[in-house]
Amino acid sequence: MAVSLVTGGAGFIGAHVTNELIIMGHTVVVLDDLSGGFIDNVNPKAVFVEGSVTDHQLLEDLFNQYKFDYVYHLAAYAAEGLSHFIKRFNYNNNLIGSINLINEAVKHKIKCFVFTSSIAVYGKGQLPMKESTVPMPEDPYGISKFAVELDLQCTHEMFGLNYVIFRPHNVYGEYQNLGDKYRNVVGIFMNQLMQSLPLTIFGDGSQTRAFSYIGDVAPYIAKCVDVPASYNQVFNIGADKEFTVNELATTVSEVMGLTSDIRYLDARNEVQHAYADHEKAHRAFNITSNYSLNDGLAKMAEWAKTAGSRKSQKFDNIEITEKLPKIWLED
Repeated sequence: MAVSLVTGGAGFIGAHVTNELIIMGHTVVVLDDLSGGFIDNVNPKAVFVEGSVTDHQLLEDLFNQYKFDYVYHLAAYAAEGLSHFIKRFNYNNNLIGSINLINEAVKHKIKCFVFTSSIAVYGKGQLPMKESTVPMPEDPYGISKFAVELDLQCTHEMFGLNYVIFRPHNVYGEYQNLGDKYRNVVGIFMNQLMQSLPLTIFGDGSQTRAFSYIGDVAPYIAKCVDVPASYNQVFNIGADKEFTVNELATTVSEVMGLTSDIRYLDARNEVQHAYADHEKAHRAFNITSNYSLNDGLAKMAEWAKTAGSRKSQKFDNIEITEKLPKIWLED
């Protein structure tokens, strides 16, 4: 029986990957510091360890104890827009923490290291973004993700560590942290609607994204270790059709059965249009269809209404306040 480590397994995507792995028959150890995840998200059949990938001694102990076959690295602080203002925190958690894991994976001869990167690595690349596009990340979050990708590639060449890199984008669904005001616009909208607050949109809402339901992402991340042709490859994964943020606000309101005013905020420094080509993943994993935006949002809305709204938590370790969006200073 395969033994897998899932970092960030109490968080959104990590919890779903954990569920998929357990269905596949893996023994799963979840490592999470609960900074953005919740213990209730963790499958009760998994072993839960509270801790951080920045704790290299803890990682060494876990690898020695459990003799992992596979590592699924999903732990990250994925607030892309906020990353400009928390550079040290971003690089320590998203880059150095990843290197701690890669070191242990090499020493313990892990069969495959699965890493969730992001289309943030592309920056303002050609559309649709393709794996052949030369990455030019525009923010510290994307820079940290791309640095880990590069390290995995050179680690494979030097030590033979197999890897699979996924670049998901704008993923939404059940278990998303509804109280995180810095990231995940779908969760933010649903949380605001349940609190009868206006929906907040940076800029005029014309920016486009391909919003991806978790059911179109997590199963393929989990099963990739059983697809040898995916080893040492990079895959975009997610929805094919892009929508404006204004269109998203309308659809979220419809599936929630709630309405609210829209509060337009000053535009922030972000890529205006971001959507990807997924032909490579479709071929490798035999993906034939995706959830429509309406169907995926409806499934999340059903869960969100049961989970209830959450008070937005303020990030207390801002390192740079210059040009910080004013709404992120509000309690």
